[in-house]
Amino acid sequence: MIASCGQWLCDALLDFSNGMCAWLFSLLQIQARSIPHLMEQSDVMGSARTGSGKTLAFLVPAIELLCSSHFLPRNGTGVIVICPTRELAIQTHDVANELMKYHSQTLGHVIGGTNMRSEANQLAKGVNVLVATPGRLLDHLRNTSSFNYKSLKCLIIDEADRILEQNFEEDIKQIFKRLPQDRQTVLFSATQTQEVVDFANFTFRKNEERQRKLVYVGVDDSEIKQGYCVIPSEKRFLVLYAFLRMKVRQKQKDYIVQYDPPDDPKDYIHRVGRTARGNEGKGSALLFLLPEELKLLIRLQAANISLTEYEPSEKKVLKLQSKFEYIVGGNYVLNESAKEAYSSYLLAYNSHSMKDIFDIHRLDLKKVAASFGFKDLPKVSLNLESSASKHRKMRKGAGGRRHGIGPSNPYGRRGGYDRRQLARFRKDM
Repeated sequence: MIASCGQWLCDALLDFSNGMCAWLFSLLQIQARSIPHLMEQSDVMGSARTGSGKTLAFLVPAIELLCSSHFLPRNGTGVIVICPTRELAIQTHDVANELMKYHSQTLGHVIGGTNMRSEANQLAKGVNVLVATPGRLLDHLRNTSSFNYKSLKCLIIDEADRILEQNFEEDIKQIFKRLPQDRQTVLFSATQTQEVVDFANFTFRKNEERQRKLVYVGVDDSEIKQGYCVIPSEKRFLVLYAFLRMKVRQKQKDYIVQYDPPDDPKDYIHRVGRTARGNEGKGSALLFLLPEELKLLIRLQAANISLTEYEPSEKKVLKLQSKFEYIVGGNYVLNESAKEAYSSYLLAYNSHSMKDIFDIHRLDLKKVAASFGFKDLPKVSLNLESSASKHRKMRKGAGGRRHGIGPSNPYGRRGGYDRRQLARFRKDM
């Protein structure tokens, strides 16, 4: 089945594959299991972790569908890919752009944070493959009269669990009402919660109402070494520095380090999945925990996630605290950034939903301040109750992401991931 995949592809995709011909004969599990069914235009519900290769698994058949149908810009939109976040939509668009390098079909995206009028002009010209976030797609379905989607052939929903977490379920239902019913539907999710199951039942409808064969595809092909270390507040930065220094020297780069813990086990699953990308599906993940946060391990265990404890060597943790404090205290820009980071950390900590684990009143603030390079408590204004409420609203407005504090915050979200929470390195400690 894998070897025959090349027989299914149009000349344009085969031209693209010349530079990566091995891909046709060494598909990842999710690709090998889902592509044949998608090429037959069956509906597919897939369970695959982040980084498993599912983007190619759904894009290749979708593009081939339009290519074999001789779809042209005047035919409008034939494939819609819905992603939960702007960042993921851009990544998916970039992959599709590479795949369609030799195609006559057109590609575009509609996402929050961009000019809606320019998007409408693009849609009027005809976008055959459209990558979108739920809210912006619904806006265009409602308000852009030149958006031609009546010939839609395939609807793809990527990371459905994250879409539900970010309260887009109602938007998706409204989108479904407006799109043609005679279409192929594809849904992928990294986790299989009851909410995802209920959503899938709505997506694919009852057996007697379904117009296509529904195929369930699931894989768990990753080999991720998962560990945690318990570090007191005042030593967190020094331990992180020692760890990064060691991994850089070893030229190891496939590590996910969660300097701050996730808000729930589902967030943890999505994060660690990013370390096992590629054909081998191997990687390592390390979670930093304060002694006060150990109950999180019980929550992770309940979600069938087991972690090994690592103890950092005291010899490798350099005694640099006084130098760290001297540098931060002697540089105005660093000092102000550290104050803002300290304030943002406390607001984010106070916004955790699991208050029994993440209780800000149990933190020793002086020790927390030490991890930001302060010898004494910095003078910052904190109204934790009202600020935490505002911070939660900011997180929801930013698509459920944590720490979207602002461009001046060195621990804030920049680009496609949270630099405070995620750093990529390789293998175990």
